[in-house]
Amino acid sequence: MSAAGILLLGRNGQVGWELERALAPLGRVAALGRAEADLASPEALRAAVRAVRPRWIVNAAAYTAVDRAEAEPEAAFAANAHAPGVLAEEARRVGAFLVHYSTDYVFDGSKGAPYAESDAPAPLSVYGRSKLAGERAVQAAGDDHLILRTTWVYGARGGNFLRTMLRLFAERDEVRVVADQVGAPTWSRMVAGATAAIVAASRSGTHGGVYHLAAGGQTSWHGFAEAIRDTVADPGTRVRVAPISTAEYPTPAARPAWSVLDCGRLARDFGVALPGWRESLELVAGEMDAGRPERSRACSPVEASLALPAAHRTEPGEQAGFPPGGDEVSGRGRPMVSGGE
Repeated sequence: MSAAGILLLGRNGQVGWELERALAPLGRVAALGRAEADLASPEALRAAVRAVRPRWIVNAAAYTAVDRAEAEPEAAFAANAHAPGVLAEEARRVGAFLVHYSTDYVFDGSKGAPYAESDAPAPLSVYGRSKLAGERAVQAAGDDHLILRTTWVYGARGGNFLRTMLRLFAERDEVRVVADQVGAPTWSRMVAGATAAIVAASRSGTHGGVYHLAAGGQTSWHGFAEAIRDTVADPGTRVRVAPISTAEYPTPAARPAWSVLDCGRLARDFGVALPGWRESLELVAGEMDAGRPERSRACSPVEASLALPAAHRTEPGEQAGFPPGGDEVSGRGRPMVSGGE
């Protein structure tokens, strides 16, 4: 494996796919998937880092099956807690800076106001606990790291809420979606573009630690589904999106009722803030060409900075909406959608 400036893990995930393209202008990228760097194999991770000896390690790989994790805690912790710790140790060994992604699921959702980085975590699920353990393992290994917590990630490719909603709209007359969980849907391309902008701004190593990275504004899963119908779905789609409660759609893993993140620190330290979730969704709608997202361009760091105006600086397998888990930062597990699957 030849040397590269950036080692990217999770290249086949929805964020990883975007990252490979967004990071390219910053230097040579060695992008690895599960076959080359399995999170369940510390030896493989160590070998990958030592072979590349990068200046930056970007870990976009994770165990993301929220409900399955309740029955597979060992697998969740191996990928989400132990593997990041190994990467952090290896980063320190070769003198690299580690960028690692975490989640709003480290919080219990009881605050009722946007969560700041300083708020005490209180995860409700095995998945959330495994991700918090991963944060702490990275922090314990040294200072040269960035932990980016994001939320409700979706995109034009991969398995996620957006794509499943579009499928269900083509199959059904009514879709029932949870309306009492609130967060900020965040486009995978914006996560990748913002990450590249952060890396570009961090080469001096002046900032590190935990940062929140999410779209501006807030909505419920029901509100997001309605917006997808009205903005992205084929014109003339008349599917009824019916609101239901979390109690009407029980899942093995508890989820936070409130997942809104305060991203002000990221804006202050890096000058980076994502647009509102509706604005991003409109951009996705403009790029989805007859279900062929491969035609979409990557968002460069420069474009990312232009797409993240200062005006925005403050401010959920496959059954029916969310990815079943795997090699990516994702919307995490079963959807907030009821019926028929």
